[in-house]
Amino acid sequence: MPIQWNNLDTVSAYTQLRKTDTLVNLTEDLNAERVKTWSISAGGGLQFYYGASMVSPNDISRLRELADQQQLIDKFKLLLSGEAVNTSENRSVLHHLTRTDDGSSSAAFYREQNDALRRFSESVHSGRILGSTGKKFDTVVQIGIGGSDLGPRALHLALKGAYPAKMRALFVSNVDPDAAAEVISLINPETALFILVSKSGTTQETLANRALIMNRLTHQTRQRGVSGYNPGDHLAAVTSETSPLAESKDVRESFFIDDSIGGRYSSTSAVGGAVLSLAYGHGVFTELLAGARQADQKALGRDPLSNAALMDALIGVFNRNVMGLPCTAVLPYSQALARFPAHLQQLDMESNGKSVNRGGEALAYPTGPIVFGEPGTNGQHSFYQLLHQGTDAVPLQFVGFRESQRGEDTETEGSTSQAKLNANLAAQIIAFAKGKHSSDANKNFKGMRPSTLLAGQRLDARALGALLAHFENKVMFQGFCWNINSFDQEGVQLGKLLARSVLSGQSGDEALGAYADILGL
Repeated sequence: MPIQWNNLDTVSAYTQLRKTDTLVNLTEDLNAERVKTWSISAGGGLQFYYGASMVSPNDISRLRELADQQQLIDKFKLLLSGEAVNTSENRSVLHHLTRTDDGSSSAAFYREQNDALRRFSESVHSGRILGSTGKKFDTVVQIGIGGSDLGPRALHLALKGAYPAKMRALFVSNVDPDAAAEVISLINPETALFILVSKSGTTQETLANRALIMNRLTHQTRQRGVSGYNPGDHLAAVTSETSPLAESKDVRESFFIDDSIGGRYSSTSAVGGAVLSLAYGHGVFTELLAGARQADQKALGRDPLSNAALMDALIGVFNRNVMGLPCTAVLPYSQALARFPAHLQQLDMESNGKSVNRGGEALAYPTGPIVFGEPGTNGQHSFYQLLHQGTDAVPLQFVGFRESQRGEDTETEGSTSQAKLNANLAAQIIAFAKGKHSSDANKNFKGMRPSTLLAGQRLDARALGALLAHFENKVMFQGFCWNINSFDQEGVQLGKLLARSVLSGQSGDEALGAYADILGL
């Protein structure tokens, strides 16, 4: 059957879903059997539990029909074939090739880049590659913004407790000069290696940070009387082969990313691979790719009951389009995942924050939700009050692990800290789902707050790769279901254009000029 790109509200399975008149009563229906049997392997040792969602068996049947009618798996396979599913830019979507190991010619480019990353990182670690003054590198600093920072930074922090560091890793993203200044204060110019990440090679914030950092470090070395310092010998680039950085003499090494990989989907390319290989060794990055690949393979299954990413996506569509819930919270009970919700904010909201379909026509139904989050148990002492007793129900996406990364723990009051962490996670799922009745309105909890859980044994590189790919594939399936293009991001461009007009002194708008005056421009 040929691929059809239909709006969600034109398919019969969605019409049937909308007729759902009785939601699952979590306060009564959530039992041990539902918790344990409503689960799917997600790859990388992760298991996806969706028993505390609001879908009934009948809803799941309709969601399966919806997946079939919207040809979600066929569209995934079309994407994998290299078809230009990014229609607005007439581009393929190739991030899955960065972790493919099938020996195909289409993935050869990424195998070559991975080999180059391995050789480079091993040469830096062994001291075969040195800084311009002959000293061994001990720090890597990634300079990028958006997808060139959020994903790699989140992954680096997630692995920090699981593997010994070969090099210290720091990140500069915000064009605020204070951000770069802080990093400059922490490094030795002679032993710092910088990774400049810009697919276009023209990203304003990234190039501004490079100029600031390199100028300051050159000045510092001169003041100290250091001879022979050359900034270019301390700079590598991750960019596209068509960018100005590709052949630049100002960098000592370049690694390439295809134009058909969006920044927020680029963490398994050299964008994430360079800094992770330098920080932890290329073998750790290889393990992360293996976990992502396993999740990708599982995402090809047609039956949502055995495809965790597809089921997660369909439950999200149910929450958004049947229950009418506009937000979702990502709640990892792992401090290592402190920046993972920030990465998912970009991944989800930049991908599916669209109000027109693939043909540019306005949609009559809601699409991507607002995504926010914070690690537990910190969040419990912050915004959980609203989640429990606020006027809006917010679907919750929990992540947890049975073991800590570092294995350093102690027992107090009869239990370890890890046990306390996971006891809080289990308790919150039930508290949100079942609530607690009280005649005192201030102490009454309605419950009926739906959630899902991704759980594993320990957060290592393979589990992290699977976690990353799970959410990438979930977002992709939802975009296909809503008939939107999840792979462009026109919404980030207008502000950039107006900022350039302000900096050029030609704002052309009185109000914009007034704000520029207020801010000293």
